[in-house]
Amino acid sequence: MGFYDEVLRELLVAMGAALFLGNLMALLRRRAPAPAAEATDSDDGHTLQQAPLARTVTYLLIGFIVALWGVASLVAG
Repeated sequence: MGFYDEVLRELLVAMGAALFLGNLMALLRRRAPAPAAEATDSDDGHTLQQAPLARTVTYLLIGFIVALWGVASLVAG
């Protein structure tokens, strides 16, 4: 296995793990929607919206599969 092949496999693991962990944190920090009276902007004028559940779970699974595939490629090669 060449240097660049190994680096690409390691990047595959890193990107998959980052996608998985980022969406896992978004899923864990998900809050109930705020009532209309409390949905005002913060001091800087920006508010974070709630992450959509279906998209978050889908990206979570994709990240897990990509990271797992990368680890399997590293072990096999």
